[in-house]
Amino acid sequence: MASSWRTVRKLEKLQKPVPSDIEIAQSIEPLSIKEIGDAIGLKDDEIDLYGPSKAKVHLSVLERLKTRDDGNYIVVGGITPTPLGEGKSTTTVGLSQSLGAHLGKKVFTCVRQPSQGPTFGIKGGAAGGGYSQVIPMEEFNLHLTGDIHAIGAANNLLAAAIDTRMFHEATQSDEALFRRLCPPNKDGSRRFAPVMLRRLEKLGIHKNDPNELTTEERSKFVRLDIDPDTITFRRVVDVNDRFLRKITIGQGETEKGHERVTGFDITVASEIMAVLALSTSLRDMRERLGRMVVGTSKGGEAITADDLGIGGALTVLMKDAIMPNLMQTLEGTPVFVHAGPFANIAHGNSSVVADMLALKLVGNDGYVLTEAGFGADIGLEKFVNIKCRASGLVPNCAVIVATIRALKMHGGGPQVSAGTPLPHEYTQENLQLVENGMCNLRRHIANTRAFGIPVVVALNKFQYDTDAEIQLVIKRCKEAGAFDAVLADHWAQGGQGAIELGQAVIRACQAAKTPLRFSYALDDSLIEKVKAIAKNVYKAKDVEFSEDAKRKIERYQSQGFGNLPVCVAKTQYSFSADASLKGAPENFILPIKDVRLSAGAGFIYPLCGEMQTIPGLPTRPAYYEIDLDPETGKIVGLS
Repeated sequence: MASSWRTVRKLEKLQKPVPSDIEIAQSIEPLSIKEIGDAIGLKDDEIDLYGPSKAKVHLSVLERLKTRDDGNYIVVGGITPTPLGEGKSTTTVGLSQSLGAHLGKKVFTCVRQPSQGPTFGIKGGAAGGGYSQVIPMEEFNLHLTGDIHAIGAANNLLAAAIDTRMFHEATQSDEALFRRLCPPNKDGSRRFAPVMLRRLEKLGIHKNDPNELTTEERSKFVRLDIDPDTITFRRVVDVNDRFLRKITIGQGETEKGHERVTGFDITVASEIMAVLALSTSLRDMRERLGRMVVGTSKGGEAITADDLGIGGALTVLMKDAIMPNLMQTLEGTPVFVHAGPFANIAHGNSSVVADMLALKLVGNDGYVLTEAGFGADIGLEKFVNIKCRASGLVPNCAVIVATIRALKMHGGGPQVSAGTPLPHEYTQENLQLVENGMCNLRRHIANTRAFGIPVVVALNKFQYDTDAEIQLVIKRCKEAGAFDAVLADHWAQGGQGAIELGQAVIRACQAAKTPLRFSYALDDSLIEKVKAIAKNVYKAKDVEFSEDAKRKIERYQSQGFGNLPVCVAKTQYSFSADASLKGAPENFILPIKDVRLSAGAGFIYPLCGEMQTIPGLPTRPAYYEIDLDPETGKIVGLS
């Protein structure tokens, strides 16, 4: 296969000082997305255009290219971050641009779609930064092709179905329910909707004619008898709205007596987002959506979306969302933007199908970069133990993004906060703080190598970094077992600034691939799995489960979900559950307050402490800066 894509282009006339992200993004005219699609080998019937700069790619490409070897697979993780972020997305894009536009390699980048909550809240967008961005960044950071809206629509349809079903069961007899669920035709015959056969199968009732059901079978079929105290499925909205965290529904006159306390999650925390990210095909997504567990019956039965008869309808709402979104970097390398689960409250990786498609499109001499959220103890651990289990893919190399700023914080530097000037410890050379903070990065390197993945450390350059600090970090990383450690200046220089990083990644991928080493076996008990992560990855002394958590673990195991992997929900700012414990804490107790089931996504997630599943807005949200220029029609102030 020929090297590089014909659409790549090197950036020229880089400005100093570096302009704002949106100024840079709007200064580069995107190539036609049809041109990008043609260059990477897509056929006309395999791509649906959404305007001139974004498109959806059909999964049928996988069937056409099934005999083609996969490319090299690189996962990008990071150091435990400061609240400012360490530039992991920027590094992922910069590395892509270096491999494609400067080193002549076929490369594909797979990143998550950002939620509008952080975009208008504190964090801002997630298209990268400086001269390493996905463009158009406005499209990337806002609606894109509507996938998150589709998830919201599907999620809230299911939430409505849950409460509606409980309402109707509470106000009707078994016979009345049966009459409405299977209404008679004029000749007295009845039929089951196809999805109803799934519930009958689950109940062990092997009949296709509703009229043949006995009175007892009719009762089992129509009455789900959901225990409202066990409902875990909540409504969602893609906005940071703290006042929806706890609400009471059913207060209308027609629903009097059926009130229930519940709440909202942010849309990207929906299980449907995790289902999208982990599905391997449209059929697989249909099955996963149908087996999502929304609660438990009063008799102890796990109640699923298919029990409610809604699995097929959810799939219809999600049929376009499963196709990855094709975009491009500033230097013309192709990007899949697909799925966006948070890493602290979900598994934090872009979609399996995007990675699978990209690996086939680049071929065996190409490179696919896929990003794992937050620090390597969170996103990269879940990449291995959850995502790779679902996909069967094995990475050739891991890149861990670090900054001297984060190392200084972990070495005892003062708190770093968004919107406030950096303390002088971060703007002046301090080798001791860097040395002290290496304990955090050293642990991430060791954990990643323990999975069987060679590590390249990318030291993301910031303006206050000194040569002595940089050389100290590079030396210590190599001593810690990193395959290589290199400085990268892609924010200021684009792909040109990450050439050395690209070369290191190429060398790491040329090494013999070793089998993945998971943190636990699937047939371990759920408690053993949580302890394996806590002790081997976080270095906790032990795990303390609340009584409620123990009860739920027992219930999930009795319902047949004990063989699922675990997805620990915890703070991204520490190896522990205490965000204030920096560096590399050990011998602490990890508290598990609650345990929830995501049967459709395919994991159990224990919650460490109080985890908010819908953020709040700060005093000065990012939306203060965002506006539209009425003369040009361009968005301004988006970061």
